[in-house]
Amino acid sequence: MYDVIVAGGSYAGMAAALQLVRARRKVLVVDAGRRRNRFARVSHGLLGQDGRSPDAIHAEARAQLDAYPDLSWREGRIADAARDGDGFIVRTQGGATFHGRRLILATGVSDRLPDVPGLAERWGDTVAACPYCHGYEFALGRLGVLASGPLSLHQALLVPEWAGSTVLFTNGALELEAQQLEQFAARGVTVEREPVVEVFGAGASVRLRDGRTVELDGLFIATRIAQDPLVERLGCVTAEGPMGPVIQTDDFKTTSVPGLFACGDAARMMASLSLAIADGALAGIGAHRSLVFD
Repeated sequence: MYDVIVAGGSYAGMAAALQLVRARRKVLVVDAGRRRNRFARVSHGLLGQDGRSPDAIHAEARAQLDAYPDLSWREGRIADAARDGDGFIVRTQGGATFHGRRLILATGVSDRLPDVPGLAERWGDTVAACPYCHGYEFALGRLGVLASGPLSLHQALLVPEWAGSTVLFTNGALELEAQQLEQFAARGVTVEREPVVEVFGAGASVRLRDGRTVELDGLFIATRIAQDPLVERLGCVTAEGPMGPVIQTDDFKTTSVPGLFACGDAARMMASLSLAIADGALAGIGAHRSLVFD
């Protein structure tokens, strides 16, 4: 019986585990090894770690966690989890079964990209979601926003902060009103309604259906997200955010299910390493307080 099982060993999960093992609680982390930022060569915006590779950041954090004797780490994916009396039972795809008094979901989310040739191959490099994470490195170059829904309106107004020029490709996902067009014109954003059929080149240049091309250094897109199946199986209440469903939690990351906590990208509408780490720390503290006071 573990005090807490953490589902997911990325940044939020490790931050949660760190709080708990420092409180001398017995913790198991089950990690599928599929961090959301695994496509990025370099990570930016994390204080003290700016410009390092995600692999290096993760490896250093893991080494620090492994120094605590109350931590157990298991590689693999959780296939199922359920309430078990006052706690939880967790089963991995390999058939192993574990019991925990508390469970923290740090399972992250999956990004779903539009089916445009050349887009997935550049994801995490010259195609990205967050200008705060990736915008600076484009050095005020030629940037585009590929619309995927209403959130792209906000994104297209924001991206010019990092761009020498900005193009919004509506791509059949947006119908713009006169007031929105005025806003884009005021921000220096060019609107292109012709559908995108390919992303190509050393940057993220775009080929349109009519054969024209637009040379770009980078392209931003607000992806749709999908939750891990465990979220539904455990009965977590979710809220529909601008990119997809997000697990609802209180200030200490407690979900609608007693004894179940959630943190990181699965439980936040805004995503970054800094926010994931802070969210994980809150979940770890919340889980520990529940063990003491509930």
